[in-house]
Amino acid sequence: MNEPTENKGPKVPPSYPPRTPPPQKKPVELPRPEPKTKPVSTMLPLPGPGQARIETRRPRMAVRNRRVSNWVLAADPWAAGKAVRRVIQTVRGWEYSHPQDECLEETVRLLVSTAVEDAGKRVSVHLADQDGMILVVVLSHTGAEPDQSVLSTLAGISATVSCGVDASDEGRRIWALLSTEPPRLRTPAA
Repeated sequence: MNEPTENKGPKVPPSYPPRTPPPQKKPVELPRPEPKTKPVSTMLPLPGPGQARIETRRPRMAVRNRRVSNWVLAADPWAAGKAVRRVIQTVRGWEYSHPQDECLEETVRLLVSTAVEDAGKRVSVHLADQDGMILVVVLSHTGAEPDQSVLSTLAGISATVSCGVDASDEGRRIWALLSTEPPRLRTPAA
């Protein structure tokens, strides 16, 4: 009925901390391989019934092995003035005395104002030194279609060697290649 209980005396706390189990060891994880290049892909619209999903790589504009400068400007009416100042300063910093400031200004104003008219939020201006000539490219960052009407005005500028307009995944691209040679003086025939 009643079992005898042992009386050991008052409980005294131990003088050492109680033993806690060691932390659980995590398995060693090998480092994950880093890809050499990051894939750039653009997803097309979702496929319809019976169609597979297609991923494509679209080429981006690349300028290599030459001096370059570029600026991103808000697509405001005064963006052309900002771009003109920066382009002239950079071209003179590259020690080109030609084309004259008037030709540079007219070209850059025409390119930038055309891109601003596409009603995007920003405009990118790219400037490059290409084979002793000046390449000015302006991107509108909108889905605007190429408009050939600006080309005749660009071709009428005296320093223009070549010009063009096209559409890319970055938006409408308008460009002009300007000569850095001084204009030749014409002598009347005798």
